[in-house]
Amino acid sequence: MYKIVTVEDTVRVPPARFSEDLETVITQELENMVVGRIDKSLGVVLAVTGIDEVGDGKIILGDGAVYYSARFKILVYEPMVNEVVEGEVTEVTEFGVFVGFGPIDGLIHVSQITEDFMSYDQKNSSFVGRESNKILKVADVVQARIVTVSMKSRATESKIGLTMRQPYLGKLEWIEDDRKKLEEKIKAEDNKEKEKEKKKGGKKEGDK
Repeated sequence: MYKIVTVEDTVRVPPARFSEDLETVITQELENMVVGRIDKSLGVVLAVTGIDEVGDGKIILGDGAVYYSARFKILVYEPMVNEVVEGEVTEVTEFGVFVGFGPIDGLIHVSQITEDFMSYDQKNSSFVGRESNKILKVADVVQARIVTVSMKSRATESKIGLTMRQPYLGKLEWIEDDRKKLEEKIKAEDNKEKEKEKKKGGKKEGDK
């Protein structure tokens, strides 16, 4: 989930930037500090969207820079359990596939790709369904649901678990095929009901 939150921090402005516009400098220095950082309670910081307040500058003995306390807004992405995300397969391994969505990657274990048994094709770096012949490979776009979230201070240590073993999840082409099959099923059932009504109407006419 994307959201904007207000936070506070202290920013260092080096002497070389004293002549520049203070708010611009503080915004840029804050971006260098926080963008890309992972906060376990907030998520991944994507951007500094605005400065609300800047306190008085303070000088620390032995450091020519000025330190300002600042209250500012940031755009963050926090992965939430049960959230449905859309992303691209970035890597295929023997145990599953990694999917990039937003600023992070999640793992879909091989057992969570489909209800069909999926075989790993090392030569083509893909998974193939035993019964369905569905193929999943790098660059395929999928929809998946987040089932587990473990955020750490580093992206490489954070773990997001995903599943596609639910209705209307999976490779976009699979979802479209399922939608068409459902529409055909509904249409066939409607036609069957119409035929029943037609036969009932014919019997009534014959009784007269």
